[in-house]
Amino acid sequence: MNDKFFELKKEKQDRMINASLKVFAMQGYKHASTDDIVKEAGISKGLLFHYFESKLGVYEFIYEYSVRYMVLELSTMVSKSESNLFEVMKQIEFARMNAMREYPYMQQFLNRATSEDVGEVLLATEEKRIILEEEYNRIKSQIRFTSFPTGVDGRKLQKMMDFTIKGLLTERFMENSFQPEMFYEEVVEYLDMMKALAAK
Repeated sequence: MNDKFFELKKEKQDRMINASLKVFAMQGYKHASTDDIVKEAGISKGLLFHYFESKLGVYEFIYEYSVRYMVLELSTMVSKSESNLFEVMKQIEFARMNAMREYPYMQQFLNRATSEDVGEVLLATEEKRIILEEEYNRIKSQIRFTSFPTGVDGRKLQKMMDFTIKGLLTERFMENSFQPEMFYEEVVEYLDMMKALAAK
């Protein structure tokens, strides 16, 4: 990580991190510009490049920071003894909500990062992508999919809910109505509804 950057006051660090997360989440790497980042953060371009040499440098740092932060939240908030799909998914969403209280665009950024196709970005983040993927695979390995009624494919159900949650998150940001706590409550409603339907 960037030791020099962490010597800044926390408030300035967070302004720069949140600005970068927002710009990359909403525009993607290819269309994002450092001009937009510095404008959003309220800093000079010289200051940004003092800590990060390039747009790629900013992206790589933000991605690594997000992965570290999210893995810590997930490892803390998701019980290792929980095996029920819906309870595990609620705990995952609670961990994400906790992260988004401080960094509202973090999950949207990580979602967007999965569809990045710029070679230098994929190369720069490959190692950290694997770390995040391994954490989610570890959590998924806890789920007991055999507990579903005949005819209900738990893995497909999980995939469907993942798509639904990603879509809801994007929709709330597009509407400029995103609030982490309210979003979590909405997701829980969807999960509870799906749990009730799956049990029939």
